[in-house]
Amino acid sequence: MRIALLQHACSDDCNTNVAKTADMVRNAAAHGAQLIVTQELFATRYFPQTKDDSHFALAEPVPGPTSTMLCALAKELAVHLAGSLFERCPSGAFHNTSILIAPNGRIVGQYRKMHIPDDPGFYEKHYFTPGQAPHVVHTDTGVVGLQICYDQWFPEAARLTALRGAQVIVYPTAIGWCAHEDATDRARQLDAWQTIQRAHAIASGVFIAAVNRVGVEDDLTFWGGSFVADPFGVIIAQAGEKDEQVLIADCDLSRIDQARQTWPLLRDRRAQTYADLTR
Repeated sequence: MRIALLQHACSDDCNTNVAKTADMVRNAAAHGAQLIVTQELFATRYFPQTKDDSHFALAEPVPGPTSTMLCALAKELAVHLAGSLFERCPSGAFHNTSILIAPNGRIVGQYRKMHIPDDPGFYEKHYFTPGQAPHVVHTDTGVVGLQICYDQWFPEAARLTALRGAQVIVYPTAIGWCAHEDATDRARQLDAWQTIQRAHAIASGVFIAAVNRVGVEDDLTFWGGSFVADPFGVIIAQAGEKDEQVLIADCDLSRIDQARQTWPLLRDRRAQTYADLTR
């Protein structure tokens, strides 16, 4: 499976952001990508830095204008396309949502972020209702698991996604450093972010694809660093911390069986002893 991750900066103009993403999707398709993944909330700046009710106007239904554009693009280019959206539901709830679109232009998967942070600069609980369990989609090129950003810190979520059959788990992301953090803090955070996701790849024998944004938005400097790790946790492709980039990675899915046979961690689970994890 050839994967493309779209890492870029965002402006205040949603139309400009969407047009930039569409151009990068075309670039990725021209390089043979079969699965193309946007960064988290690619159509807007990262608005949860503050609690501002006016930002709810950025939300769209699914299907809606942005998802419809993505569907048309996936059909035109005959690719699988994973897009991250701020979703407004008919019920009145709002979600941080990832959709997977098939090459025929139809939405075949929809996942709503289930872990919602609430920290200085990341006030997502003000905007997003938590979603449900991990979601996987069987495609003609492999099984894709959908997760989003803060989910990447929870080993339970990655393990559940893998147990549902995912071969590649994708994490559209918006994570960065606050202005007051020094170089030591920044290095430590970036290393932790990458390390825990590489650990998911190793522990469950899957490919992990994390796509982050770049640029400075108010108090946050997004650290980019989009990457793909193989089932042994080896990084097979990685973007820089500042540059906009279409990151291409070729994922040999046969390495999943190789990893699981060499290190049979799923075989040796003692699930009957884990009941306290749900208490």
